[in-house]
Amino acid sequence: MGNFVLKNVLCLLCVLLLSCVLVTSQTEVAWKHEEQGTVFVQGKSAIGEIDNDFICATIDWWPPSKCDYGFCSWHHSTMLTLDLKNQVLLNAIKAFSPLKIRLGGTLEDKVTYDTPDNKIPCTHNFEKNNKVLFGFNEGCLPMARWDELNDFFKKSGANIIFGLNVLAGKTQIKKGGRLFAEGPWNSTNAESFIRYTVNKNYTISGWELGNEVCGDGIGISVEVTPYNEDTIKLRKIVEDVYKNISPKPLIVAPGGFYKKDWFTAFVAKSYADVVSHHMYNVGPGSRADVVDKILDPVYLASGSGTYRNLQNVIKTTGSKAKAWISESGGVYNSGRRGVTDAFVMSYWYLDQLGMSAQYGTSTYCRQTLIGGNYGFIDATTYKPNPDYYSALLWHRLMGKYSLNATFTGTDQVHTYVHCAKQSKGITVLILNWDTNVTYTTKVEFEGATSNNIQSLRTKTAEFASEQMREEYHLTGKDGDIHSRTMMLNGKMLYVKSTSTEIPRMEPKYVKANEPIEVAPRSIVFAHLPYVHLSACY
Repeated sequence: MGNFVLKNVLCLLCVLLLSCVLVTSQTEVAWKHEEQGTVFVQGKSAIGEIDNDFICATIDWWPPSKCDYGFCSWHHSTMLTLDLKNQVLLNAIKAFSPLKIRLGGTLEDKVTYDTPDNKIPCTHNFEKNNKVLFGFNEGCLPMARWDELNDFFKKSGANIIFGLNVLAGKTQIKKGGRLFAEGPWNSTNAESFIRYTVNKNYTISGWELGNEVCGDGIGISVEVTPYNEDTIKLRKIVEDVYKNISPKPLIVAPGGFYKKDWFTAFVAKSYADVVSHHMYNVGPGSRADVVDKILDPVYLASGSGTYRNLQNVIKTTGSKAKAWISESGGVYNSGRRGVTDAFVMSYWYLDQLGMSAQYGTSTYCRQTLIGGNYGFIDATTYKPNPDYYSALLWHRLMGKYSLNATFTGTDQVHTYVHCAKQSKGITVLILNWDTNVTYTTKVEFEGATSNNIQSLRTKTAEFASEQMREEYHLTGKDGDIHSRTMMLNGKMLYVKSTSTEIPRMEPKYVKANEPIEVAPRSIVFAHLPYVHLSACY
């Protein structure tokens, strides 16, 4: 009797276990599924234009003692301490041919340039001091170090933008609970530095004046009228020093956070070639919802307002200046470990690149090339983080003209389309935030021709089957969005321990008449060389 009961119990357990397995399996099949999606491209005219060296990265001044939330992430990674003999770093920059690099940051407004005719004591090296502005004492740039940096930049082929100290000679005054810098800019040391640079035949693509002193300022503000006067003074210095040199470097300003009234007044009377601003729309690295914001495409899309508003200011004032992002790391206070140095950050970063390009932002400088938790390059190993590869793919694939493109079917996918850089075709960027849905995606066009066929919609299946596109599928290793290893078409991207070479990024080839399969939590670049849009001629 006991054995009979035991057998019945065991049979019942087996039935229940099998049922659970079947239900779980069916649930997974139902949960992980495919849906149809369409990228619709309006190809008659471009909506935005970017520089050939649109991708830019920054090198900052922060010393190793710069710490945030108990973690010190800068190490020896800034202008005064960077290992300029590191071959991986050199090759990482050379891979862009060229990479635009902006030299500057918060402490640029406390720097003295130790030129031969400098009369200001130049012995400090940004010692930590919580009683002074920005929490650090003044710093010094020795000309021997400037020579070393320029030798490195020449080898790398980088285009350099340098941020000058706009607070020199100004007096700090508190008004209404805020700190202002008043009085004229003492440009003597800056002019001496610029002359030294020219006499050494060092190439500088642009001079930027000050860091985050516009509008409400970060730590300290300069009101718009005196700042405009300072910019005019810089313009006169550059015109004089470079009078027999062509092309002359750009005047870049103001390099801070957008505030409508301040920027409108500045642009209306500005002598700047570039109106530069900063973007940290995710918030501080200490916030608990940093990842939630990066993984929310609807939230990220709301950031387009700043780009649109600045373009409106430039247009309504009749200015011929270009708009730049001269610094953006998404998450301020050095970023966040495991987030801004991981695959997940490529959602924020590539979305920002695509969005800003649509509104005519012609350069986008990522904070940082190296340093903090948000660098393209790890500050201790000098190995590339995932966003480095995202930036390099953008640079190689996305041409100067941004096209109007929409994705139908979900708000969990963003898409951006540019005329291709490598052909007369186009490149499509698709970002899929969805955790469960693979989007089987087709691309439709307005204003397209291909081999004298007026519409890609009507081309024959035989023609489509002969054409091939290139696809680059990006994911985190093992599907982990917090992985610091980028996967390209299922293969790891990494610098081998026995090498200093940046890995090759090979596409997979897909027939034109097949849809683009965009897996959950993945990012895809697709180069369609056979699509010829009137906007791209």
